Amino acid sequence: MTKKYNRIFAALDGGKTQDMVAERAIELAADTNASLMFGHVVDSVPYEAAGTDFAALAADMKAKLEESIADLLESARNNPNIPEVQVVVKAGRITETLNEQIIEPYDPDLVICGERGLSNIKYVFVGSVSTYLIRNLRCDVLVVKED
Repeated sequence: MTKKYNRIFAALDGGKTQDMVAERAIELAADTNASLMFGHVVDSVPYEAAGTDFAALAADMKAKLEESIADLLESARNNPNIPEVQVVVKAGRITETLNEQIIEPYDPDLVICGERGLSNIKYVFVGSVSTYLIRNLRCDVLVVKED
């Protein structure tokens, strides 16, 4: 028996698994008649000292994200079993912004993300978004692995 989800959040990162994450999210949303939100966080750390307009940066990235998954978005929006499809892009420190500004307000039953496959050394220094989500969220988390 499939668990009933009402709101599904899919974290998209532009990586190799992005389309697989989106496809899995659409499939599960359609199977459970759940609303669906795709989200992305633009890492603000490299831009913080430059006086960057983060609202403009997020808007530009949202347009690029929507373009990169245009066919999948159209499929989700045209699916009668998915009542709502949103795309949200924010700029900030990745894990804090993702959790506090996107995931918590949406209050999903399921979060889907991709496995990045960082090297062990890089993982020690920067961590993993999927590990952060698994450890800190109070809902189900599905990590889609690269084929």
